[in-house]
Amino acid sequence: MKGGLDTLFTLGRVSNLPTVWMNVLTAGVLVGSGWPGRALGWPLLALSALYCGGMALNDYFDRHVDGREQPFRPIPAGKISPDAALAWAIGLLAGGWLLLLLAPAGSGAWRSGLLLVFVIWAYDRFHKKYAQTVFLMAAARALVYPTTAWALGASWPAVVWIAAAAAFLWTLAITVAARIENAREDRWGFPVIPWMIAGLSVVDGALLAIFVSPPWLLAGILATLLTRLGQQRIRGD
Repeated sequence: MKGGLDTLFTLGRVSNLPTVWMNVLTAGVLVGSGWPGRALGWPLLALSALYCGGMALNDYFDRHVDGREQPFRPIPAGKISPDAALAWAIGLLAGGWLLLLLAPAGSGAWRSGLLLVFVIWAYDRFHKKYAQTVFLMAAARALVYPTTAWALGASWPAVVWIAAAAAFLWTLAITVAARIENAREDRWGFPVIPWMIAGLSVVDGALLAIFVSPPWLLAGILATLLTRLGQQRIRGD
């Protein structure tokens, strides 16, 4: 069905959401040294909406290039109109930011969320023109951690910055690898990019295993497998 749930899920790359959830969980655990409780729901919903909104906005800006290079994507495939995709993207970005504004302890989360929205827009708008925008993509992922900490009313201990830095570097590597793959005449025979996207959760799990408790590594592995399972249904790259 045109504009149906499958189309919206594909537009938002919902298969990758377990990586966002693991980012949020990691930040929550690191600021609380334990299970952060129900308050985690606010940043979890907000950052999920911001992620999906950013992916939809990316497809909107890339629609002409995708028409030539990736015609299977929802807009060039005719599954959703550009205007509807843009409206969906704006709605998700605005909704995610409003959730941060309403977060019970989020006195500063809305500021970090506003910065995140700007970084997402800047990357989506200019990444086809400027290679340096790979740093914006990495920054967008890294901002998940301090935004979560702020939404929980917590300070940002050094371990939160370490987790954000690890996510920044990993996302930077994903973006660089994707550009290399796109520049090749033949694609790699192995789904490198989807696995790298999913593997961010293992990075989180490893950090929690080091700084909190070893069993957290299992959570990272499970989130990675859940992401890969979802990517079999909805492409995440």
